[in-house]
Amino acid sequence: MSDRGLVALIRHEGIVPGPYRDVKNIWTFGIGHTAAAGLPDPGTMQRGMPADIDARVREAFQVFRSDLARYEAGVLRAVKVPLEPHEFDALVSFHYNTGGIAKAALTRHLNAGNRAAAATAFLGWLKPAAIRPRREAERDLFASGLYPAGTISVWSVDRNGWVDFSRPIRRLTEDDALALLRPTPVLRPSVPAARPEPAIGWLARLTAVFFTLIRRA
Repeated sequence: MSDRGLVALIRHEGIVPGPYRDVKNIWTFGIGHTAAAGLPDPGTMQRGMPADIDARVREAFQVFRSDLARYEAGVLRAVKVPLEPHEFDALVSFHYNTGGIAKAALTRHLNAGNRAAAATAFLGWLKPAAIRPRREAERDLFASGLYPAGTISVWSVDRNGWVDFSRPIRRLTEDDALALLRPTPVLRPSVPAARPEPAIGWLARLTAVFFTLIRRA
């Protein structure tokens, strides 16, 4: 995905730094991560808000980065026609949320060369009804390259897994999100180059060997 596509997807998902129940009552963590995507299993994580929110947000981004690869690969397997970057971004966002790229009508229309019908078919996935604004945004991104804008919300969650959507506890900028997505480079200490032995050292050794040989002779 492009940087703008990544940020758009994270904005759609939001960030919850503790395990929560999604609209289908499935335990979820961070940026839409469920046990179906692999470890960690949100259902076994410590409930409620963590003591170190910053560390848990960083963990959420690490998990998201790992999860994303399988959804990108899923889109590449299902779609048989070349894609523009904004089209690919929209399809990965759709698949990350639904897991349905292989069976979706929009994919059949796209592979048949009918992009207009594919764009319309985004709205065939509207369960629950509250997902409509996201589907419309993904449709518009696919059809017109229109990326959503704004900050990214970090939400609080209680020990029962219910998210408080009344007011975000933090807002991240796009630059904040991209910095968290990029792994911190490991700085390795440089090893100083070995100093060449001064020429005088070699001369002294050679002289010593010469006189040793003379004495033995």
